Amino acid sequence: MAYTVLLHIPGDLPVLGEVEELPKPTDTNVTVANPRQRDGKDLHYLEANVVKVIFPLEKVGMIEILESQEEEKIIGFVRE
Repeated sequence: MAYTVLLHIPGDLPVLGEVEELPKPTDTNVTVANPRQRDGKDLHYLEANVVKVIFPLEKVGMIEILESQEEEKIIGFVRE
């Protein structure tokens, strides 16, 4: 199962992408597939054909785990 995550890197734009598994406490890096800005635009410091980036976790301030599209469709509001 892939997770959509938002990496917050201090002093730079957040990075949106997918990871195969969430980092463990012993990990030193996180590999992000399809890295992009929150609005879907390319990141200015990456080449246009980059598909995966390995970020050192020491440079990441926070990781948000976002809801997948499938979960969003299954879980919704119910009127009573």
